[in-house]
Amino acid sequence: MRPKPLSGFPEFLPGGRIVELAVLDSLRETFELHGFASVETRAVETMASLTRKGEITKEVYVVRRLHAADGDAADDLGLHFDLTVPFARYVQENAGHLAFPFRRYQIQKVWRGERPQEGRYREFTQADIDVVGENALAAHHDIEVALVMLEALERLHTRFGLPPVVMHVNNRKLAEGFYRGLGVDDHMAVLQRVDKLDKIGPDAVRALLVDEVGMADADAGTCLELATICTADTSFVERVRALGVRHELLDEGLDALADLVAAASAAVPGRLVADLKIARGLDYYTGTVYETEMVGHESLGSICSGGRYDALASDGKRTWPGVGVSVGVSRILVPLIAKGELTASRSVPTCVLVAVDAEETRGEAMATATRLRARGIPCEVAPKADRFGKQIRYADRRGIPYVWFSDGSVKDLRSGEQVPANPDAWLPPDADLRPAIRPRG
Repeated sequence: MRPKPLSGFPEFLPGGRIVELAVLDSLRETFELHGFASVETRAVETMASLTRKGEITKEVYVVRRLHAADGDAADDLGLHFDLTVPFARYVQENAGHLAFPFRRYQIQKVWRGERPQEGRYREFTQADIDVVGENALAAHHDIEVALVMLEALERLHTRFGLPPVVMHVNNRKLAEGFYRGLGVDDHMAVLQRVDKLDKIGPDAVRALLVDEVGMADADAGTCLELATICTADTSFVERVRALGVRHELLDEGLDALADLVAAASAAVPGRLVADLKIARGLDYYTGTVYETEMVGHESLGSICSGGRYDALASDGKRTWPGVGVSVGVSRILVPLIAKGELTASRSVPTCVLVAVDAEETRGEAMATATRLRARGIPCEVAPKADRFGKQIRYADRRGIPYVWFSDGSVKDLRSGEQVPANPDAWLPPDADLRPAIRPRG
């Protein structure tokens, strides 16, 4: 019986996997250029750790031992649903061995038990960067992580033709100060409802603010005016001031956000905007917050998000504040690859197929392949000593650009040109050495 695929657990064919690996390598390269160290944490965490940040138990896959002994705890472990919770535990456990501020990147699978749909999966790959301090963390890191992630995503655009992105940023201090300036005590209640703006629209949000939070209709309207402000430069500061609300925390948030927008305008023009409706409903964010859309694919929602948090972890004596951004690699790639919008030039890494004259001379072909591999040229030996025409067709079907013959010649299957070559000196063009990643058209 043919197996049925599991919904929400995407798998790539070899060509798609080549695309994914190229993207992951590019992200890793950018992160390491900025001094971020790689860590990998275990797949499972305790349920107490996974559920301490809010009501997310419905998303957790519980891990059970099939042959657990009597008395063993049941349902006490779960697969991590993001990389922040395991990283918090990692920092606390290893703080004595880490130098702060600690700069880490982490690229791993995560699991969530939510309803699968385009851009949302039950198993998917995330790539996170965070900077964490001990008891304090300088504000300039809020700017740094945004610029590093934008640089990483811009490289994917210029190298491989992925769609460009626009990062939308806000600051929790700005929002909280504004709401407190209106006399609101429970600023989180306002934030959580404003966070629904794109989903339910301004009229519904206004009703929630009045009916559930108890705001005056005029104040609810002012909150919605704030949420409509979106600029690619620092002009948002004047527009906020024009709303007539005053509070010290508002001033602090405006200054911090203006610094970020000014820095991004200089470093990555057109890729970051101040968007004051961005709320990020989770309560542990305390400063800058980020959400990112892929141009032309806005229906996917935010493909990259994060923010500043004052307490990633705490042991009662020390606190580890941080700021981080996470990109949903699978959220980006699965739809693009499935629709053929992003492809590899060939489905195998092989650059050269070494032809076999006869099974008795296979050893000679293998020796030639070894000499080519020693110089970094990916190659394989033909699986059968068929007629050369069949061996050429085998290579062509797999997208292998070159065939090497025992007479010391190499044939370019695209141009048909065949030239003498020495396996200790011949090199293919750089563009042929590895599969190329390219957008459709």
